[in-house]
Amino acid sequence: SIMSLITSPFGYRSSALEVVANIDLRGRHALVTGATSGLGVETARALAHAGATVYLPVRDLERGRAVVDQLTRDIPSARFVLGEMDLGSLTSVRTYAATVEQPLDILVANAGIMATPAGRTVDGFELQLGTNTFGHFALVTSLLSNLRRASDGSRVVMLSSIAHRIAGVDFDDPHFTIRPYDPWVSYGQSKSACSLLGVALTAHYATDGLLANAVHPGGIMTGLQKHMTDDDIRSRGWVDDQGVANPLFKTPAEGASTATWAATTPALAGVGGRYFEDCQEAKPWESSSPMTGVMPHALNPDAAQRLWELCQKAVAD
Repeated sequence: SIMSLITSPFGYRSSALEVVANIDLRGRHALVTGATSGLGVETARALAHAGATVYLPVRDLERGRAVVDQLTRDIPSARFVLGEMDLGSLTSVRTYAATVEQPLDILVANAGIMATPAGRTVDGFELQLGTNTFGHFALVTSLLSNLRRASDGSRVVMLSSIAHRIAGVDFDDPHFTIRPYDPWVSYGQSKSACSLLGVALTAHYATDGLLANAVHPGGIMTGLQKHMTDDDIRSRGWVDDQGVANPLFKTPAEGASTATWAATTPALAGVGGRYFEDCQEAKPWESSSPMTGVMPHALNPDAAQRLWELCQKAVAD
């Protein structure tokens, strides 16, 4: 029921640093994917600020070093462990995971690509599903022993999106081998899949102390938009004719708050398989407020189990 939705004192404009103001993560280890830009940088900053050692697997080590240098200047006590990893390659994910020795308390599956042209990963998966979903599934399952060793249980935060409403997972043709490729349907499918992965991970590993939730960070202008034309961005109302971003957009620091909150708040102890936005549990989606809320297909336990089997088969082959 709506009555039992989890709420918090934080909201739309809260920043990632605000949500960790009273959180102590000293002695804890966290991992954030996609931390060379946008939300990932701000999530890593907040977790390090709260005292965690933060693992940063990145595709581009040079960009990764620049981020670590900047964050360490801002937070002299911060501890980062930079590593190389490409979510679009199962071999790369497994090779990286084997280098992580510490117990992991927090894993934030933040990296993502959006609305890319049609493509395949090196393993032959459709590019967005392969990177956003299968890559993170491979990472979490490869780090399972680390996550199981966390002293107070571990949390996985899957970054979903309001774009999940565009499409659920097409289990008959997940890789667009038959249906015509549509960059937004592909993105929506991958973000529904990320939310379903939170449900599935919780169903399979809650007994091991691992709980996973999905978050929608909100609308933020980050590097994600690089595959869109200026006209497309304007026509969606994301920027005006002068190129000024819609004032409803969040800053990256505000956009990182829900993932950071879900990763750290005592309010989510023992909670998994849910979907959060603006540091609150999302209400069911309604056409009257189309830019918020979660659709049932993104939390459906049967679909989550089917996705689990699809991921298992994909990483086993």
